[in-house]
Amino acid sequence: MEYKKRDWLRNIRTDSGLTQEEVAKLCSIDRTTYTKAELGYPVHIKTAKRISEVLEFNWVCLYES
Repeated sequence: MEYKKRDWLRNIRTDSGLTQEEVAKLCSIDRTTYTKAELGYPVHIKTAKRISEVLEFNWVCLYES
C-alpha cells in the first residue's frame, strides 16, 4: 500500500525549528514512529494527540486526506 506524505506536518515541524528527533522526544515516542507519521503511515490516536500538542495543530488533521 502506498501512503501520501504529510508535507504539511514536516513544514509545521521545520517552521517550529525542531528536528524529527526533538519532536519524538517531546512526544515520548520513537523517532521512527514520528518519521512514519510524516511519511503518511497510519498513526495511533494517542500518538496523533501527542504530536499535535507539541506542534500545536488539530490532531484530526492526521486522519484527513
